[in-house]
This record gives sequence, C-alpha cells and structure tokens, in this order.
Amino acid sequence: MSFTLTSQDYVNYLKIVHKKIFENGDYISSLDAATGDGDHWSNMNMGFENLTAAGDELKNMPIDAAFKKIGMIMMSKIGGSSGILYGGAYMAASKVISGKNSINSQDLCNVLEAMVNDMIQRGKAEPGMKTMIDSLYPAVMAYKDALKTQTDDRETMLLVKQAAIDGAEATRNMEAVKGRASYQLNKGVGNLDPGAVTMSYQIECLCDYIIDNLISK
Repeated sequence: MSFTLTSQDYVNYLKIVHKKIFENGDYISSLDAATGDGDHWSNMNMGFENLTAAGDELKNMPIDAAFKKIGMIMMSKIGGSSGILYGGAYMAASKVISGKNSINSQDLCNVLEAMVNDMIQRGKAEPGMKTMIDSLYPAVMAYKDALKTQTDDRETMLLVKQAAIDGAEATRNMEAVKGRASYQLNKGVGNLDPGAVTMSYQIECLCDYIIDNLISK
C-alpha cells in the first residue's frame, strides 16, 4: 500500500529542509560566490525560515491549499529568480492535487512533475543548462520509472533521492547557459550549481522523511 503524506508531514519536512539549508550556509555561499551573485543561500534560507514560521497555519490546511500558500510565501520571501520559480512551481503543484486533503506516492510524483514542468516553462530553461532543474528533472524521471515498474516505496524513494544527488553533481561539468556564470570565461565548468545543490537537499530530505516516517518497516 502506498504511503500517505499530509500537510502536517509536509510541515515537518519543511523544518528539516530549513535546518539542512541553514547548516550548510557557508558551503552553499561558497558555491554561489564562484558561479552566481552570492545571495542564493540567504534567499533560500529566508524562504524556508518563513515557511517554518507559517507551519501552524499550513499544517491545518488541506494539502492542496497548503501548497498554494507555500507558493505565495516563497514568491514573496525568496529574492531573485528562485522566488518566482519556486513560487510558480508550488502553485502549479497545488492544481494537480486540487481537492485533496493528503497525497499518495503517485500524487507526489505528479506534484514534482508539475513543479519541474512549470520551472522549465517559467524559467525558459532545460535540463543540461546548469540550474536547479538538473537535480529535479532526473528525480522526477526516476520516480516515474519506479512507479511504472511497481518498485516498492522504500526503493523508489532511494532511487529518487540518488537521482537528485547525481543530477546536482552532474552540473559540475556543465556549461552555464543562464545567470552570472554564463558570462564567465569557463561558463562555470568545474563548479556545482548552488540551485541544483539546494534542490537536491530538498529532495533528499523529502525522501528520507518518507522512508523514516511513512513507510512501514
């Protein structure tokens, strides 16, 4: 039987992500200093700090409404393009689970697919352009493949998590097409994309939370 993810679960997960992003501030900032504007960590940390603060409100909402509210918070609190991309992605996700109080594994896959599709459309970026999409897109593909082959939930989460981590690592050898790194002589080659790294953190934390708390041992 598939796991069930509630708004309370999602709030719990958001707190875990905020902690991981906060604790890796120096590392993320060093990545961004090499390839970006140097503000990615502060923007993401501010966004998740505000999401954590809104936890009591979010946990009492149906999950579709919670996702819409998360999108609004991220759009208003995360600076730069990340706020627009994350905000739009959560808004798109809320639409594919409209009317649901909680979601199952197939729903979660649909949510992540809606997110990456919105980011691709809104950001005018594709996989391979050295962005956060390079972590999320392979995770979604791995998730869809696992559901298609009826892989058990635990193994599915491990595959999704690894795909996200590997996707972020793959940005090291990519040439940046967008952003400040695209103006560098080496196009950022040799450096990880900070947006892909923070995206991989989110997927890693989500998969670990589901394995540790929602899947029967």
